[in-house]
Amino acid sequence: MLRSFFIGLSTNKPFRSFSERSAVGQRVSRRFVAGMSVGEAVDVAVKLNAEGIDVSLDSLGESVTERAQAEHSAAIYHQLLDAIAERGLQANVSVKLTQMGMEMDPAFAEAIVANIVEHAAYIKSFVRIDMEGSEYTEATIAMTERIHARSPGAVGTVLQAYLHRTAADVERLLAQGIRIRLCKGAYKEPATIAFPEKSAVDANYVTLMKRLVTSGVFCGIATHDEAIVEQMRAFVTAQKVDKRAFEFQMLYGVRRDLQRKLVAEGYGVRCYVPFGTEWYPYFMRRLAERPANVIFLAKNFFRN
Repeated sequence: MLRSFFIGLSTNKPFRSFSERSAVGQRVSRRFVAGMSVGEAVDVAVKLNAEGIDVSLDSLGESVTERAQAEHSAAIYHQLLDAIAERGLQANVSVKLTQMGMEMDPAFAEAIVANIVEHAAYIKSFVRIDMEGSEYTEATIAMTERIHARSPGAVGTVLQAYLHRTAADVERLLAQGIRIRLCKGAYKEPATIAFPEKSAVDANYVTLMKRLVTSGVFCGIATHDEAIVEQMRAFVTAQKVDKRAFEFQMLYGVRRDLQRKLVAEGYGVRCYVPFGTEWYPYFMRRLAERPANVIFLAKNFFRN
């Protein structure tokens, strides 16, 4: 019920407008969103790199319906890639296809994303194509495959453990050497295509993460679930998996203490750093992803 509530709120335009303008909303956004501009996001990346934490920069936005909007979004990513190269950052970028015009014109969106990936390849960086709702799953994977064929190693995508199809998608992408970021999933999906119970999602996540870290293809294990982190640490030790064969990925502003602890233990850690004025849908989906995060994030509001 709470999951559906927060997913519903993520598309509520009046509440979004109120939240993004309110003092409380702005305070929350400053905790979990790295400012409104490229410069602010880059400054955050510099500080995280100094702590030994790598970064994935994400300019927030989605569901673009005009070409000019998509081109503007792409221009921000080119600015980010230029900044990564100029500042020598340990960073890459994360892109949403609907932000690049996927709903309007898939071929147009693919051309824009391919150009961003070519830029990333040139500076020896990387583009993560984010996963959105299930209506985009196949199209996102297929586009990633096509762009990877043109720029091997410079692009990867995200798979969601709550979908029944994900185990097969893992094998499909690993066979091509495509890097995967594994998350649990944050959209409302029917039980016909997704596991409805959290316990089933968690079990599938653990199975898939073990497959990924022993695959020989570098991967991202995206979780703040400390029980899952502990399972990974135990598995890595037992199986003698190189700690740098994968990286833990966590959100900006959440469990900074755990991020620092893992770095100190020699694990790779990447912090997902979103920025921009369109923070509201992103934030609500983080609450929907695991309703317990309502309390969890409230605690982290005052926590380092």
